[in-house]
Amino acid sequence: MLRLTSTLLRRCSVFEKISKGELPARVVYEDEQCQVIHDISPVSPVHLLVYPRKKIARLSTAEEGDHPLLGHLLGVAAKTAKAQGLEGYRVVINVGEDGGQTIDHLHLHVVGGRKQCWPPG
Repeated sequence: MLRLTSTLLRRCSVFEKISKGELPARVVYEDEQCQVIHDISPVSPVHLLVYPRKKIARLSTAEEGDHPLLGHLLGVAAKTAKAQGLEGYRVVINVGEDGGQTIDHLHLHVVGGRKQCWPPG
């Protein structure tokens, strides 16, 4: 019988695979804490995903020690939006299934390039 180790049982998120170079992506920005890529299913002319290299499943599971990283992600979102020429844009974090989260790894959507409507959902 095959014995599964915790490493085999741990599923890597698509973002972890991109960070490791195991999956292709159009990388816009990266540093030691995070990466920014183009979304493969954009909802606006510009649709970026900002995610930490550290796997945090969702915003609601982030710990107090993660707060500096969360601030860094917001700063990177603003910096990359500006680099893409966006003056107005929306930053969205989906949390949980009811919130529309489909990848179990915290990520910020930066969407712009057209007027954003309200309400968003």
